[in-house]
Amino acid sequence: MGIGTLLIANRGEIAVRIIRAARELGICTVQAHSQADADSLAVRLADRAIDIGPPQAAKSYLDGEAILRAAKESGADAIHPGYGFLAENADFADAVDDAGLNFVGPTGESIRLLGDKVTARGLAATLGVPTVPGSDGRIDDLDSARSIVDRIGFPIMIKAAAGGGGRGIRVVTDQAEFDHRLPQASAEAKAAFGDGGLYFERFIENARHVEVQVLGDGDHVVHCYERECSLQRRRQKVWEEAPAAMLPDDVRTALCKSAVAIARHVGYRGAGTLEYLYDELSGEFHFIEMNTRIQVEHPVTECVTGIDIVREMLRIAGGEPLRWRQDDIRITGHAIECRINAEDPANNFMPSVGVVDGLSVPGGPGVRFDTMLYPGYAVPPFYDSLLGKLIVWDETRSSALKRLERALAELEISGIKTTKPLHQALVAEETVRGSTFDTNFLEHWLESGPPSLVE
Repeated sequence: MGIGTLLIANRGEIAVRIIRAARELGICTVQAHSQADADSLAVRLADRAIDIGPPQAAKSYLDGEAILRAAKESGADAIHPGYGFLAENADFADAVDDAGLNFVGPTGESIRLLGDKVTARGLAATLGVPTVPGSDGRIDDLDSARSIVDRIGFPIMIKAAAGGGGRGIRVVTDQAEFDHRLPQASAEAKAAFGDGGLYFERFIENARHVEVQVLGDGDHVVHCYERECSLQRRRQKVWEEAPAAMLPDDVRTALCKSAVAIARHVGYRGAGTLEYLYDELSGEFHFIEMNTRIQVEHPVTECVTGIDIVREMLRIAGGEPLRWRQDDIRITGHAIECRINAEDPANNFMPSVGVVDGLSVPGGPGVRFDTMLYPGYAVPPFYDSLLGKLIVWDETRSSALKRLERALAELEISGIKTTKPLHQALVAEETVRGSTFDTNFLEHWLESGPPSLVE
């Protein structure tokens, strides 16, 4: 069967990543872009480009009808949604299927079962996978929300039922803050994912965030081991590693086994990630959610397994069976990813937009920079601040940290402020080097006055 022409319904570095994978498979690419992204690298690299609307995401990248029209007009037979925007929108996946096109990702039914965080928690519980105590379903009104909070107790985490990336998440410690934050979280989730549904979990402090990458073809599911994503600011990941250095082998085995069981239960198709919290003191882990899409941090898994995950997504969507058996997949070495954002870490991470007037990309063995930047590129103010991802691989975590230090020193982006100084400070921090951090470390470290974050 295969895919002949692929429409990319996303932007930024993930659009560039998808175009490159598609080209290696001989697939023609069409980049759907907003008017603000007409000069993007993805538009330059794709075989064709098509305007889908104004800069505002709601009028372009979140406009499912505009994307479907673009696919029809361009002769595409498949749509890759990337991450964010409509990537986990079950109705959009169904609409793509109804239009006779191929959605590069799971079925709408799988997204409803697993992409909806509330439903996924219930499914995990029925399969015997531990979950964090929380609401049994979506929260419909403030009165019922208060009764659930009375049962769970503070602190609690308010989370968006759809989407991911830290959007719609609030940690609250008392009733007044809860009443104030609840509508904020719903509005943010609605704006980001088109779904304002919320649910609650008890907030577990001092946990490690570990996630398992899976691949499925509808009949078979394998895992590609785990990543650690505990270094987070405002619930958004800034640094990821594979494998999770602190994870005992027996816990790793149990985590990966549970992830495969959940995905296999729904006949999962495509790439997906199951996220967990791991308590080092008790050795317990809890399932928190599944992301039914490619994730920002997928390159670290690619580095340690040698599997091109985006290319596998395209093959599976084109009708090929999964090419990997579980016994074929091994971890080799250690990989670290730093998210380079258009923010000024010395000025409370103030967003930075403008023209990139200089760019020098690091190279050498084990270094990869996934980005949409080029000299002269004007960073638009309308979207996520992610500019690129600096990824390094080496034989051990210790040598990977040294390689990261070297690669960060070589990376030069001028004309705008970036989070490069944050990563240079983190790579020198003893807690990070010793892998003794948890999900609260970065916030506390920043509050305590770390070394200079001025570039």
